[in-house]
Amino acid sequence: MMKTIKWTIYYIIMFSLSLLWIYPYFWMFLSSVKPSDEIFTRFLPTHFTLKSYSFIMTVAKDMGFPFVRGLLNSIFISVTVTLLVLLTSAIVGYAVAKVKFSGANALFNFVIYQMLFPGFMFTVPLYIVIRTLGFLDSYAAMILPAMMSAWGVFMFSQSFKSIPNEYIEAAKIDGANFFWIVFKVMVPLARSTMAIVTIFTFMGTWDNFMWPLIVMQDRAKMPLAVLLAMFNHSYGIYVGPLLAGAVIQTIPMVLIFIIFRKYFLQGISVSLK
Repeated sequence: MMKTIKWTIYYIIMFSLSLLWIYPYFWMFLSSVKPSDEIFTRFLPTHFTLKSYSFIMTVAKDMGFPFVRGLLNSIFISVTVTLLVLLTSAIVGYAVAKVKFSGANALFNFVIYQMLFPGFMFTVPLYIVIRTLGFLDSYAAMILPAMMSAWGVFMFSQSFKSIPNEYIEAAKIDGANFFWIVFKVMVPLARSTMAIVTIFTFMGTWDNFMWPLIVMQDRAKMPLAVLLAMFNHSYGIYVGPLLAGAVIQTIPMVLIFIIFRKYFLQGISVSLK
């Protein structure tokens, strides 16, 4: 009886904390469909309206903020970077974990060493490289510097180390080459790792603000996060459209988590064990 009461209290506390955590997003979504004069005066609106979303989609473009184009830019950049990170991380991770060659340990130690430094330390050198290559104000400026991830290499290499070598030997007997083994044998056996790398890479790229702000000048090529920040700086009085844009900004991250939720939770449970 006492054990049941303790668990009941525990669940009530956890449920209350979850409501506290989700409240800001709920308020943001609710405020985005309120009339502008009710955003800070009423919790529940007298009626729902999509004027803020209509403003984002149409009126804002005439003010120099093409939010629809920005949303498409964010999707293109984030998906491209995520796919490239998965590709490069799987290849390099397999080489580090399963291929015996001179300098394998040094390469793995270099990957770990690189993870110790915060990303902003490389901003100036990366900017010089991008400028020298002539990629400023282009999609390549936002994609190329992020196409490889030391963290992704580390995650895949650690996952591949736990896979028995018998799978690789069997594939080699069947005539499989290097890339066939990586993407047809190893990656399917590391779905949870792939889900974790996918989620965090996509979210990190989607929310990236500083680097696009540095290398981009053309608003037609800017991601949505940068356009929203610039819009807030110039037209902060339009609270409703700003909240509507913030809601749109969060939707892809929710969707990517829902898609990979199963494998992500599997990966977390394995890590905890």
